Amino acid sequence: MTSRNLISAPSRRTVVKAAAVSAVVTPALVAAASPALADPAAPAFLHGVASGDPLPDGVLLWTRVTPTPDAAPGSGAGPDVTVTWELAEDRAFARTVANGTAQATAASDHTVKADVRGLRPATAYWFRFTAGGVVSPTGRTRTAPAADSAAPGIRFGVVSCANWEAGYFSPYRHLAARADLDAVLHLGDYIYEYGTGSYPEAKYTVRKHEPAHEIVSLADYRTRHGKYKTDADLQALHAAHPIVAIWDDHEFANDAWSGGAENHTPGAEGDWAARVAAAKQAYFEWMPVRTSTEGTVFRRLRFGKLADLHLLDLRSFRSQQAGTGSGKVDDPERSITGRAQLDWLKSGLSGSDAAWQLVGTSVMISPVAFGALPAHLLEPLAGLLGLPKEGIAVNVDQWDGYTDDRKELLRHLTDRGIRNTVFLTGDIHMAWANDVPVTAATYPLSASAATEFVVTSVTSDNLDDLLHVAPGTLSAVAAGAVKAANRHVKWVDMDHHGYGVLDVTAERSQMDYYTVSDRADVHATASWARSYRTLSGTQRVERVYQPVR
Repeated sequence: MTSRNLISAPSRRTVVKAAAVSAVVTPALVAAASPALADPAAPAFLHGVASGDPLPDGVLLWTRVTPTPDAAPGSGAGPDVTVTWELAEDRAFARTVANGTAQATAASDHTVKADVRGLRPATAYWFRFTAGGVVSPTGRTRTAPAADSAAPGIRFGVVSCANWEAGYFSPYRHLAARADLDAVLHLGDYIYEYGTGSYPEAKYTVRKHEPAHEIVSLADYRTRHGKYKTDADLQALHAAHPIVAIWDDHEFANDAWSGGAENHTPGAEGDWAARVAAAKQAYFEWMPVRTSTEGTVFRRLRFGKLADLHLLDLRSFRSQQAGTGSGKVDDPERSITGRAQLDWLKSGLSGSDAAWQLVGTSVMISPVAFGALPAHLLEPLAGLLGLPKEGIAVNVDQWDGYTDDRKELLRHLTDRGIRNTVFLTGDIHMAWANDVPVTAATYPLSASAATEFVVTSVTSDNLDDLLHVAPGTLSAVAAGAVKAANRHVKWVDMDHHGYGVLDVTAERSQMDYYTVSDRADVHATASWARSYRTLSGTQRVERVYQPVR
């Protein structure tokens, strides 16, 4: 890739896993899909454009070119094509500040990335691509605040768990229509690996996956990513905001761990390592995420002195999940992060001078357990019976299945006096607002080390979907039981789909939760549901009665 910078000045199915303040966005941006081409032999931008991983001086641009009609994602077909990219200060591209070229080849599934640097911090830019005289849709992106600046605030859209077959991606459309976001944080399960009619069952499927079978090979993963990026609402989201993404299990296979997955059969579905390598290659090709030499997504982004964003990979290095009710969840030899990543996280947290420590974790860190007893009875009884010392965990795929890592991390926060740590989570297909207690059995008498905001799914099944009942039929009872057994859980919504908007200032971090009217309705509306915040220095969440304006 060659580039020419013209700027001179700096500017997440193991367990059941919120319209908004909207701003006017040009129809051309929201309808980001490429128009039909008069010449079918000409290159086409059928998968939109995207940007991601914003830095104070740069951003990553992405697109995929279809050079010929037969060059479908995963096909391996199609000639190389030269792609020109340009980035400007205005939508009309009268003030172009950087441009360059790249080659779209079959080896990279005809995807293209341009890591543009030398830009001004906290600045909006417009970008587009050209191939064979055909111009792509236009995208808008934004750089991060300068690393040493006192940024007055940052605002992220927050999403996870978008299952193509379960519904339409209207939460993406509503986030795309907002002009007040610095970026969108995607916390995993951007795609799902299942074959069609598997999850949900065929009779509940809204639209069908491609390929129809469960994805295993590189071609399969590429095809699935390509199908997702034909969705108009997803294209609109990518065209409107830079994305900061991490993966969870379904980018690979359900309940993935370092040596396998619940949804992987060795032999019948090949070698696990080969499947992972294929999934990762396709992910880095198709996502606006900087490719890591370590083949992982854990990394750190800074948003001025206001916040450091620590992003985790909780699939590549984890031990195999323990059985539900097994005392093995407390085994210190088992890890969800792996030693190197946990040390990296601890070092980054203690070494940061930012006002807020935001941690993107694909699975929930707050304990959710039943059978909890007072601490003086629980620990000895658990030792005798071989049970988890913090109660019977509901979901051993999340941090509850790896309690030693969680204890070490929370102890690090408390021992080092690290305050204002907020975990941002997806995976569980429900919305939660939690304190993260040092000792859950004695909370609220014991301290809270951090807080956690969990967003619900974009479309993936939650409680009412799994039970096929009307929303609220059983969830009030279930939510009450969860909260009674886990007093650090301040709120849980088990029924709705939607997204969150996180607003961070020096004084507080607030999550506004939004829900959509019907995941099966391509025109679903969105409405604000609830808001929770944590005030600086408190390590506790509290309800607020209106969203941030």
